[in-house]
Amino acid sequence: NEIIEQSNPEKVLQYLISEKLELVFPNLVIALRILLTLPVSVASGERFFSKLKLIKNDLRNIMGQDKLSDLALILIEFPLCNSLDINDIINNFANLKARRVNI
Repeated sequence: NEIIEQSNPEKVLQYLISEKLELVFPNLVIALRILLTLPVSVASGERFFSKLKLIKNDLRNIMGQDKLSDLALILIEFPLCNSLDINDIINNFANLKARRVNI
C-alpha cells in the first residue's frame, strides 16, 4: 500500500487501527507501539544516570528512596524548574487555604 510505504511508523499504526487491521497484523501493531515508545536517542537515558551519580554520593545511605526520586526528578527536569518563578510559587502556596487533617 502506498500509504504504508511512504509513511512514518506513527502514521502506519494509525492507518492499521483506523482500517481495523490490528487483528490481522497483531505482531506488527505491537512492534510499532514498542518502536514509538523508544527514545530517539540514548542521551536522555545517559543524562539520567549521570544525574543519578551526582545525587548518589555518601548521603545515599541516609537518604530514603522517595527523597532520592524527588531529587532525581528535579535534576532531570532542571530546564523546566529553572524557568519557574519562585515568587509565583510562594504566592500561590501562601494563598492556599489551610487544610487540617481530622484525626
